[in-house]
Amino acid sequence: MASIRQNSSPSRLPDFRNLGVWLRVLLTTNASAALLAFAANQRWSELPDQLVQIAASVEPPLIASLVMFYLLQRWLERMSYGRGILLVVGSVMAVTAAFHALGAAPAAIQPGSGTLLRAMLWAALCAIAVLYYFNIRARLHSPALAEARLLALTARIRPHFLFNALNAVLGVIRSDPRRAEIALEELSDLFRVLMRDNRDLVRLSEEIALARQYLDLERLRLGERLQVSWDIESCPPDALLPPLMLQPLLENAVYHGIEPAEQPGEISIGFARRGEELRIEMSNPFNPQTPQHAGNQMALDNIRERLMLFFDLEARLETEVISSAGAVPGRYVVRIVLPYRRSSES
Repeated sequence: MASIRQNSSPSRLPDFRNLGVWLRVLLTTNASAALLAFAANQRWSELPDQLVQIAASVEPPLIASLVMFYLLQRWLERMSYGRGILLVVGSVMAVTAAFHALGAAPAAIQPGSGTLLRAMLWAALCAIAVLYYFNIRARLHSPALAEARLLALTARIRPHFLFNALNAVLGVIRSDPRRAEIALEELSDLFRVLMRDNRDLVRLSEEIALARQYLDLERLRLGERLQVSWDIESCPPDALLPPLMLQPLLENAVYHGIEPAEQPGEISIGFARRGEELRIEMSNPFNPQTPQHAGNQMALDNIRERLMLFFDLEARLETEVISSAGAVPGRYVVRIVLPYRRSSES
């Protein structure tokens, strides 16, 4: 199962299915080729033509290599770091040799020599340099930093909800002891999840079950004021996402959208798969006259940060305020888009 430790551990190859990895590889390789062209250039007037030739000769084998590693990513994940490096470097050299035979190898940066050996060595050096860059980047984003951020987010969502849930249980402990007992069991299950090692991606079905438990506890306190609409027909239950992502969003929706209102309000939650993307949309009533607490933006910023830690540039979180129209109240909408990763257990 994918883990934040994989993203931040120096003993792992980069995830070649990640858009951010592709972007950094393309930029790093092309920048290296351009620097070599500058160093070897003797006439500035010829430099633009040389750069065009470099792009035409470097891009095909580079993109072919990235596509190959994309297809081999699951196999690369199971290999040791050392063997993975050997496979990546060897594959890059083989792809370069193939394109060199077709006349599309990076020979433009090698004045006076277009030999196969030099082209392969240049490709190997570029591959090693890129892998070294990702190794350094992984060390800068160490597991200790990532885990500290996850723990900080978990610590923020515990106290407020704990006090509310305990007050709700106290409110029904005499009138409905059985319901109070079930609520305490739900609260225990919920906090067991909150306190576990939350560094691995979890199944969407688990997050939905956790969200339903949370809403049951809040409904105990808010009663009919809290209404929830689920749209899960297009929801892939085996999809993977960061842990504890839905619950803080729901807590925000309850705290800022349901509690301040005198009338019942509805929280809408929808999931859909669009190709290789998983889309999540959540909305709650919004009253612009109600003061907005800073904690709302803090939770959203933390979720953005965790999405970045897990998925880099492939995930995003957006918010939108839909203004009220006549008697229809406004809505605060949170949209999350992340890559569709399947659970290996499904």
